[in-house]
Amino acid sequence: MDIELTLQLVLVLFAVAFVAGFIDSIAGGGGLITIPALMWIGLPPAAALATNKLQACGGSFFASWYFVRKGMVELKQMKLAIVCALVGSAVGTIAVQSVDGSVLKLLLPFLILAIGGYFLFSKKISDTDSARVLSPRAFAFTVGLGVGVYDGFFGPGTGSFFALGFVTLAGYGIAKATAHAKVMNFATNISSLLFFTLGGKVVWSMGLIMLAGQGLGATLGSRLVLTKGTKLIKPLVVTMSLLMSVKLLAEHYHFYPL
Repeated sequence: MDIELTLQLVLVLFAVAFVAGFIDSIAGGGGLITIPALMWIGLPPAAALATNKLQACGGSFFASWYFVRKGMVELKQMKLAIVCALVGSAVGTIAVQSVDGSVLKLLLPFLILAIGGYFLFSKKISDTDSARVLSPRAFAFTVGLGVGVYDGFFGPGTGSFFALGFVTLAGYGIAKATAHAKVMNFATNISSLLFFTLGGKVVWSMGLIMLAGQGLGATLGSRLVLTKGTKLIKPLVVTMSLLMSVKLLAEHYHFYPL
């Protein structure tokens, strides 16, 4: 990859990743910022997606670590769900290489808009836990595996899908759901990164710079999740859902070149 890492480029990559990590730890959708930035500096799409997974691992790891340290997440209770997410992401990454995803690409913006609408209008979205709908095992094999496959296959909005699952099916309050969603997202990111690495697509120099920025931004954002809760998360999820939907529709109908 013949792109010179000047001081200016290093600072830009770090800053972009910092902002993305901050937003992603709260509402998801950080890839809306980082992937276009990586393609803008000259990376081909496959390398941009692969390098983005590396830096996303940093953000999701530091956010997950923060939530675990603060007692928001019990990893022992999530073991099966994490394994299902890892397997699902691997399956999705393999499948995307041979399956036509055009139908899902068309439907996806409307699915993400629906998530934003649910977070905006549902009275169930609060900081208070409610009744669980699915058992932990059933949740792992449905949401964990299903969203894992989706993240390996496409990716946009994965954190929002996990958070919605934890709110509606596990009965978690929004802050607790966000914390658990980030752990699940770290699992899917790691699995996908492994396959991108095996394919030789990751630009490590850029990815590691952005990983540092992601880690710092995610840590700060995670702190706000615990202190601000619903007041901060709901509007950001709605905003990022709208932006992701517009971006995906624009790509599908070629409103602008990428």
